[in-house]
Amino acid sequence: MPKHARKRQKLSKDEVVRPLGANHLAALTDDANKDDEERRLESMLFGVPYVPSSSSSSKKKTSLEAEAGFVISDEEEPGAGADSRELEHMLDSDLFFIDDGAAPSSSDSDTVPDATHLSITESHSEGEDESDQESSGRGTEEIEYTPQETESTPEIVTEEHGQTTSAEDTQRHRKAPAWVDPDDANLQVSLTAHSRLRKLRDAPSEDTVSGREYERKLRRQFERINPTPEWATKARKKLHPSKRRRSSGSDSDADDTVEDILPDLLASTGGISAGQKSRVLTQGVISVDRLRDANQAAPAEGEIKSVQFHPSPQIPVLLAASADRRLRLFHVDGLTNPHAQTLHVPSLPITNAVFHPSGSSIFMTGPRPFYYTYDLQSGASHRSPRGLWGTTFSSANQDSSMETCAFSPDGDVLAVAGRRGYIHLVDWRSGSAQVVAGLKANAAIKSLWWSRVQDGELLSLTQDSQVYVWDVRQRKCVRRWQDEGGFGSKIMSGDQQGNYLSIGSNIGLVNVYNARSLGGDSKPKPLKTIGNLTTNISCLRYNHDAQLLAMASDVKRDQLRLVHLPSLTVFGNWPTSKTPLAHVTSMDFSIGSEYLAIGNNKGRVLLYHLRDFAQQ
Repeated sequence: MPKHARKRQKLSKDEVVRPLGANHLAALTDDANKDDEERRLESMLFGVPYVPSSSSSSKKKTSLEAEAGFVISDEEEPGAGADSRELEHMLDSDLFFIDDGAAPSSSDSDTVPDATHLSITESHSEGEDESDQESSGRGTEEIEYTPQETESTPEIVTEEHGQTTSAEDTQRHRKAPAWVDPDDANLQVSLTAHSRLRKLRDAPSEDTVSGREYERKLRRQFERINPTPEWATKARKKLHPSKRRRSSGSDSDADDTVEDILPDLLASTGGISAGQKSRVLTQGVISVDRLRDANQAAPAEGEIKSVQFHPSPQIPVLLAASADRRLRLFHVDGLTNPHAQTLHVPSLPITNAVFHPSGSSIFMTGPRPFYYTYDLQSGASHRSPRGLWGTTFSSANQDSSMETCAFSPDGDVLAVAGRRGYIHLVDWRSGSAQVVAGLKANAAIKSLWWSRVQDGELLSLTQDSQVYVWDVRQRKCVRRWQDEGGFGSKIMSGDQQGNYLSIGSNIGLVNVYNARSLGGDSKPKPLKTIGNLTTNISCLRYNHDAQLLAMASDVKRDQLRLVHLPSLTVFGNWPTSKTPLAHVTSMDFSIGSEYLAIGNNKGRVLLYHLRDFAQQ
């Protein structure tokens, strides 16, 4: 390959080649570019006569003006007076300022329009396709400054939504932010720099937006992906029935024009759907979901003897008493169910543990002639005082067990079943916890239940299937009737409204009575006898609105059924043959029947969620 000769740079004929550094040397020798300080330095070092720069600059100005064709004069015009020289002796700091983005003062409010006084009008073409909108733009935006008085209430008008919202109302209903970054107003974000931000553009030509606009677009995109839940929408309508909420469309700015009450809802411990009517269940099928075990955080080492939810709907606490002489408290949330506390009572094998009707304490009994109470507020535990059964301490007058007991609905009286048909009434209101009266039946007491129909009425079920109705005020039996069939009745329970009364036998039959019609009939007939179980009935529980009855037996495995009380039929879809219930020893519904807790002989408390009673 032939080697080309190196080409030389062509120079014009008129161009003169200057040596390297000639331009710098000319700049040093040019006196016109030197100031007075440099001239004084030259006169001191080199002995050059000092010439002020004013004379040389005047000569240079004259030559430049002549070449440029115009004249620059420093002399004042004849008509200029003292007003033109008023800024002559002011400092530079007074003449100039740095614009740091601060808001104008109140004195400038007349000249500088406020941001809230802007009327923004956007026109969009609705009939065009998306391709036409990308080519021609989605619309034009016009900003007009509308002069208004400072006392008037500003309004934000947006034709895109067709609504007018007062800024004063918006600020009143919107919760104040905890912290605002002042740099957001000066922030500039490019929507085309990153591919992930391009979806935030309203038009293909949109590029740079401010920090506030960027935040608004991010909120709008989040609401598109995660729309407002149905329960939050219903709660807003319930709290503000007179206000109409804007539709959550793709172009709505809910964060700017609609109040957000979600933080208030999350900060409240009350039920959102409180006050709504209970949903009427249909017979045949019930929706049940299994959740994580209620005592998974702290399992028991023996079978579960008693489970109960706290009587207050604002306190989602569940107690579980087990055979290892321990009582554990759990915070039931349906997810993790954290363990709250454990109580160990070495001297008492706990077989029955219940909350006091007021919810302030826990009452624990067992096969011992004493009981324990635990105060939830102070955390102190107390044993029953000496002399509970009187001043005589002989074994003949003392009962060896307090397992069968029941509090009155107001919590003032405690009824305890003793031996040989005795019922002891303990005064709980005075705080002394002493036996104040006694009742006597003809057979051993198997179960107790306080009537909700008649105040001060106590029902007791004896071993020979007799039901005694006692008037506690008069200390006498006012009525007695025989359970239908007489199949060795063992347990009795009723609902909170006093509509139903059920009695379970030792052969699996459960008689359901109308509790309001028991007073006028000496031989009441049950509404229905349910025979889905074939072994000894050990537990009966009603839910809060008397639509469900749970009955179970601890003799065989998986012996639990749910009864639909309006139709007196058993649900057939749950529990199934694969439901791991084991031997059911205790169970209870939550206050709103949202949860069903089931204790078994393996030390587990199974937790199930009833969808029909879930808060919407």
